Parts: sequence; structure tokens; C-alpha cells
Amino acid sequence: MAKPKSTVTEYRSYYLPMHFPVLLLSGDYWKISDVPSGRLHFHNCLEIGICHSHSGYIEIFGEQMNFKAGDVTVIPKNVPHTTYSTPGTESHWSYIYLDPKELFRNLLPATWQNHDLATYSLNNFKPILNKGEYPQIRYLAEAAIRELEEQKPSFQLSAKGLLLSLYIEIYRVQTLGKNGGGTADPKNKETPTAENETENSLVIAPALNYIEENYMQQFTIEHLADLCHWSPTHFRRVFHDIMGTSPLDFVNSTRISKACHLLRSTEESVLNISEMVGFHSVSSFNRYFVKIMQMSPRDYRKQILKSDKRSENQSILEYAGWLYPEK
Repeated sequence: MAKPKSTVTEYRSYYLPMHFPVLLLSGDYWKISDVPSGRLHFHNCLEIGICHSHSGYIEIFGEQMNFKAGDVTVIPKNVPHTTYSTPGTESHWSYIYLDPKELFRNLLPATWQNHDLATYSLNNFKPILNKGEYPQIRYLAEAAIRELEEQKPSFQLSAKGLLLSLYIEIYRVQTLGKNGGGTADPKNKETPTAENETENSLVIAPALNYIEENYMQQFTIEHLADLCHWSPTHFRRVFHDIMGTSPLDFVNSTRISKACHLLRSTEESVLNISEMVGFHSVSSFNRYFVKIMQMSPRDYRKQILKSDKRSENQSILEYAGWLYPEK
């Protein structure tokens, strides 16, 4: 089922600590409603989902795909999607969010450039991995979840090893096919036509990835359009149709999201943070911050300090993004 062109896409940002960039969302309350969401959403990191019960649908790539109990889902960053259960049921899930490039730094081969499994550079990407076809992926995902939940001594080291094995298995499937054979040819990807380009969010993935990696730098909308091989006018129209906002506003929202993390996790001054996330002036930074967060950067930092008294041993930072299931 194609995504309506009027759908507004929501950006859900997860901040993962540098020393262990992993976030686990699990528990009995992670049950997904059978009511389809009114909007798609996408993340700033790789999502691995494990369905424990029931069945339902994922809307992704402009179509509806079926999942069932036992399946593992793989959603790269910057890929809009939504999940809902079969009518009359609530499917139970666990989610792992991670940054493969940072988590596996110096462990993966230098030839593995596509750490985040960007779908626009892969052929026939598989977002749903069936337990029967990929039992090893399901086994490793469940083992990693147990380590992250139980937090026994040295659990981070154990979880990192399990996640590395899980990631390698997923990478093999997505880049080499089901049995690890053959070579994916990104040139075989179908070129979007004028009729379907706004239906398919992947057409702006190069721009979204560039923004995520270079938000602290100065770049033009013309450069983003060139990455997608469009004119600036056409790019602005398609971007707004898909994301529900202009490219410039999206860039500034990304910068504010990054600033929130710095305000929370560092003691850098507001001025320094505004420069670190790419704003020309602190006044412009303050204006956009208030517009998006409904409070000043200083008030935001004060509020976070009051509400977030974490112990020194806390290893997984659960903040922002989607921390509770939608109803």
C-alpha cells in the first residue's frame, strides 16, 4: 500500500554514548497497536527489531510488508517507516538501536564503507528477515538482548561481540544475498520516475545521510539537490512532499537535535555548542532552539540536570527518540 503524499514524516533522534553506542528498548510494555500511525518516522541510527508475538505490517519503501512472530527487522537510519499489528492484536517487540561505525570501529574491514546499510546503495534490501530462513540472525539478536537486559559483569564486551556477529550476518544478507553468494550491483536500482518519486523516500536518502554526517559544516541546498541529481527547485518540492518540511528547516532541526545532546552530555558553553553544530551566530541558534524546543538552551540544560540524575555506572542512555510504544 503506497504512502499517501500528505503524510508528514517524523524524525526520532536517539543519542548513544560514544563509549558504547547501543540502546535497548524492551519489556512487556513494548506492544505495538493495530492502529496505523498517521505519520511515518525515521531514526538517526540503525534499528534492529525482534518480533516476539503476533503479526502485522511494516510500511516502508512505499509499500506494505508482512511480519510475523520470530521475524527480525532491519531499518537503516534515514529510512521512513511505520509498524502496526494485525487487527485485534498487539505484537510484542524488542528494539536495539546502534551506531555500527562507532561500535565496531577498527574491527570491520576497511572495504566495508556502507556501515549503516544505506538502502539506496544496496540491491533488493531485505527489511524483514524470517526466522525460518535466517535462524542465526534471530539467535544472535536474542542473545544480545539477554546480555543487555541482564547486565552481568563485562556485559558490554559480551554484547559487543554478539552484536558484531549479528551485524556481520545482516551485512552478508543485505550485500551478498540470502546465502552470502553473488554480488549486489547498486547500478541495478530502479531510477525513480516522476510518477513515483514522492512515493519513495529513498530518493532523498543521499541528502539525508549527507546532512547527518555534515550538519556541523556549511553547505547549500544546491549541493543537497546535486547529491540527488535534481535541480534545487525540484529537490525542494520532493523533499517537502516526503518530509513535510523544507530542507533548510530540516537541517536546522538536525542541528538543534545534536545541540540537545551536547547540552545534556557536556559542559560546553551555549556559544561553543552553537558553533559546534553549525550555526553562524548564537542569536540564530537561540532563535531556532526556542522555536523547536519551546525553551532556551540554558533552560533546557537546567531542566535536564534536574530530571536526569544518572549514576556513573549507567551504560545505556535512553533519551529523546521513541522511548515508549505508540498507542
